[in-house]
Amino acid sequence: MEKAINDVVLAVSDVLYRPWLVPLLLLAGGLYFTMRTRFIQLSMFKESIKVVSEKPKSENGISSFGALMVSTASRVGTGNIIGVATAIILGGAGSIFWMWLTALFGGATAFIESTLAQIYKKRNHEGNSYGGPAYYMRDALNARWLGVFFSIIVMFTYAVGYNMLAAYNLQSTFNTFSFYNENTPKVIGVILAIAFGAIVLGGAKRLSDVTKVLVPVMGIVYVGVALIVIILNIKNVPHMFGTIFKNAFDFKAIFGGFTGSCIMFGIKRGLYSNEAGMGSAPNAAATADVSHPVKQGLVQMLSVFIDTLLICSTTAFLCLITDVNPHAYIDGDAANAAGYVQAAIHSTLGNFGPIFISVSMCFFAFTTLIGNYSYCEGCLAFVLKRDLKRSEEIIFRVAAIVLVYVGAVSQADLVWNMADMAQGLMVITNVPVILILGGIAIKCLNDYRKQRYEGIEPHFIAAHIGIKGETDFWK
Repeated sequence: MEKAINDVVLAVSDVLYRPWLVPLLLLAGGLYFTMRTRFIQLSMFKESIKVVSEKPKSENGISSFGALMVSTASRVGTGNIIGVATAIILGGAGSIFWMWLTALFGGATAFIESTLAQIYKKRNHEGNSYGGPAYYMRDALNARWLGVFFSIIVMFTYAVGYNMLAAYNLQSTFNTFSFYNENTPKVIGVILAIAFGAIVLGGAKRLSDVTKVLVPVMGIVYVGVALIVIILNIKNVPHMFGTIFKNAFDFKAIFGGFTGSCIMFGIKRGLYSNEAGMGSAPNAAATADVSHPVKQGLVQMLSVFIDTLLICSTTAFLCLITDVNPHAYIDGDAANAAGYVQAAIHSTLGNFGPIFISVSMCFFAFTTLIGNYSYCEGCLAFVLKRDLKRSEEIIFRVAAIVLVYVGAVSQADLVWNMADMAQGLMVITNVPVILILGGIAIKCLNDYRKQRYEGIEPHFIAAHIGIKGETDFWK
């Protein structure tokens, strides 16, 4: 049964990742938005750091930093360790370059989609905001059906594809320890499901509180330890960068088998890690209480850089700067990514290394699970056109908890292929929409720049950029 499901998933995924679909949409769309925003990734990088520290307008509102941590909790996770290592093993060191390129252009894409989510966000009964791509599809395009379709894909991607993969990636890091046996994934699956359930059943406020603490702490500690490995192997830095760039532009190898090339693995794993263009982070961006939509667009752009250019690069350097051969960790058509990362860090830090990676993965997986889930209930409410009843919430949350356990005991190829397929479906739905609506976000950006130029603290009024009709905010 599992093989039959995997064959169907793989067939769909193979079509999605042909050069003219997901890769073209991501790279071409990111380049287009980069040009339209006048390279916002660099020109307003300093501004993005400034606005992330601003307090919310209302006492009970969610700050830019809080929304950033929820979206970063989803972005910064097992993909930053296992996903990067998988890309290196199967796609080669050059996949890291293409991962960087995806993130660089993806920063502009993330800005556009999150700014749109802020413009079209809705007000709940407590006065706080919510929203996401489903709402700008409905309100700006007058296409509720598309919003429903997208919401269903989001729930499938995060509650099924990504959360199953996070659970699998976590248990796989224990494979190198002597106590690991056929029952270990089941034990880890039960423990993880219980821990995840305790947070999820506590509600959205607890999700935000937990991620605001865990995400920055775990990121700093992980980068710090990796820097020690890099410093102790500093003599290998020139060779490491030489390998990355040489492999990245080995076009004979790339086009000889595009679907397994460094470009494709760089794009796939970069997308899995930073999610720019998928339309996931805008769900978190819409909850922020800011004076101008551009502020949260800039914050979400920053999240892409934190994820890929900092955390993913950290893992890549940690692996490639050592003398451990990634090709030794190819297991058939799959990759023993956990084994590769642990062997790399063990070569420098000894027995402490694998233990540190396993502990890091526990935190990465946990925050990924709760960050991913935070997107799902809002999407279900959009589909139903009403708030969830308490009984419906319980059933949905229990189903999500069960899927965490299922992911931990599943096979590697199934969970990876399912995640790739699901994220590809999100891209081909969301990116064409933001290409159509991108002009609205650009007008919003110009309004923000104009107010900054005039020395005014930016405040947004929708009518000033020609948005017709009522919005719950920005009047």
